[in-house]
Amino acid sequence: MSLRYIRQNINVVPFFCIFIGVSFLQGCSDTQHELTSSSSTPIQVYQQWHPVALNFSGPETSELDDNNPFLNYLLTVTFSQGDQQYNVRGYYAADGNAAISGTDAGNVWQVKFRPPNTGTWHYHAQLQYGENIAISGNNGQPLELEYAKGQFKVQPSDKVAPDLRGIGRVSVKNGYFYSPSSNQYLLKVGANGPENFLGYYAIDGTYRVVQDVRDGEANVDEKLHLYSDHKKDWQHGDPTFRGGKGKSIFGAINYLASKGMNSVYFLTLNINGDGRDVWPYVDHKDFTRFDVSKLAQWEQVFEHMQQRGIMLHIVTQETENERLLDDGNVGPMRTLYYSELIARFGHHLGLVWNLGEENGYAKWSPPPQDDNQRKAMVDFFAENDPYDHPVVIHTHAEVNTRKPVLDPLLGYKGLDGLSLQAHDRKHAGDVVRTWQKNSEQSGNKWLITMDEIGMWHTGADIDANDPGHVSLRGDVLWGTLLSGAAGVEWYFGAKVPHNDLTSESWRVRDQLWTLTKHARDFFENYLPWWQMQSNLQVVEQEGTYAFAKYQEVYAIYFPHKTQTFNINLTGVKGDYQVHWYNPVEGGSLQTGSAKIIQSGSLVNLGKPPAREDKDWVVLLKRTL
Repeated sequence: MSLRYIRQNINVVPFFCIFIGVSFLQGCSDTQHELTSSSSTPIQVYQQWHPVALNFSGPETSELDDNNPFLNYLLTVTFSQGDQQYNVRGYYAADGNAAISGTDAGNVWQVKFRPPNTGTWHYHAQLQYGENIAISGNNGQPLELEYAKGQFKVQPSDKVAPDLRGIGRVSVKNGYFYSPSSNQYLLKVGANGPENFLGYYAIDGTYRVVQDVRDGEANVDEKLHLYSDHKKDWQHGDPTFRGGKGKSIFGAINYLASKGMNSVYFLTLNINGDGRDVWPYVDHKDFTRFDVSKLAQWEQVFEHMQQRGIMLHIVTQETENERLLDDGNVGPMRTLYYSELIARFGHHLGLVWNLGEENGYAKWSPPPQDDNQRKAMVDFFAENDPYDHPVVIHTHAEVNTRKPVLDPLLGYKGLDGLSLQAHDRKHAGDVVRTWQKNSEQSGNKWLITMDEIGMWHTGADIDANDPGHVSLRGDVLWGTLLSGAAGVEWYFGAKVPHNDLTSESWRVRDQLWTLTKHARDFFENYLPWWQMQSNLQVVEQEGTYAFAKYQEVYAIYFPHKTQTFNINLTGVKGDYQVHWYNPVEGGSLQTGSAKIIQSGSLVNLGKPPAREDKDWVVLLKRTL
């Protein structure tokens, strides 16, 4: 057998760098080479956090071959630098260029890795054959690989934020998203819909299984997403699919990024669930055969998202699918599914594994998974994701369905947080505070993101139906962030135009993205939010929220029609500068009638600089 090194430029229509013997074919961007001192063999030079793609040639096969390549072959590659080591699983990639060729056959097994450090890295690849080895993980028959060992060099990245290659891998620290590489905290803001974002007409092998819908589900027909309104947002040099298709989905990503959003929530498996148009398989009835060109095109979309600074919030199953694979257990089919997701997409830098939408009991849903099955899913990602991406779980909206799922998971190692759904806007902040407190007391403080706000039928309506989004802006956006939420994503509702399944344009909520960006700007520019806590004791008025780093910084949201702007600083020492921030217009901090206040009692903050009957955010910073 032979080994081919193929460097694929996944930013544009792919072309290749190939080592054949010791010769090097010129023509690759984003990759350099230098000669070793001992021979003429070139060593490739990559950049930190950029993808290193290695293609290994194995037996000629296909997606539907009787000898199933997804079950009976296992590629593993160890990447190492000193004491640091990553054991990374590879995957069957047909001809190695399936996103463009569309083929379902070939002899290429591929692995992707993003080096976290500069310097020299070594790798050692092993391809094994054996019945169901991809599931069992047992030792199989080793297949000889030429050049199974090698090395490459890594230099610093030339990218800057928001491109995630300029930020590094995103993890969790102190209940917030954090990148150790750049020592940077990130506030997650973005779109919760359409949840079937990948149900797109130009992605290979994508089709919809049309069935009758339940009352709580958006109505869909046989038409897949087109996103036609976003074709104009595609830019020269952006990726396309085969034949120049796909501009509208890449344009949609460009639009959302231009609005300052950095996250999209989407399903990778909705068989039997809402939409019924997204799965990684060739056929929605066979869970052992993956559609290689479809998944390669997903990868194109994901890479573009990462380069635009958008995190992948991957929701691995719908509530109706909880028992679809192995009756809810982490058995052979779920193991294969999760392993394929990790192998193909785990290299991405900003990625959240969501164990399932609306996990738990619902009267309209099939029987749910149980506590042990949920813990087994957590364990699988903890043991098999070499990059330790954040793992969260999403639940139903009410206390009586949320609590039975979450209570047994409090303190469970490997679960990083809660993807929150709440039906009551006014009490969304209360829910955040409750579970943040519960998790902290358990010894494993959760990252909690406000990802789906009710009511189920309306959610975040379009701008035309809800000008200004007053309740979303106050109780949900500012209310949950100032209560300690690590982010907000907007659910589109089931019974509104451009709903959570049928939305064709993110532009119909342009104002909502703008309002969300204003909140993100305030947090990132003015607050050490990862060091702050909710502090409702200092405010009394309903709809008012306060966030504090005790005796240093206070941020208070005052709702519409506030008559008197007071804060109770009894027992607090020092003088504080008073700044005002307009949550509707954003921009710079402003000055009201009071510039400095003295703490120690109930304090009046004066009058805002304008729009006295509207909502304001007040920032108090202790003077030196």
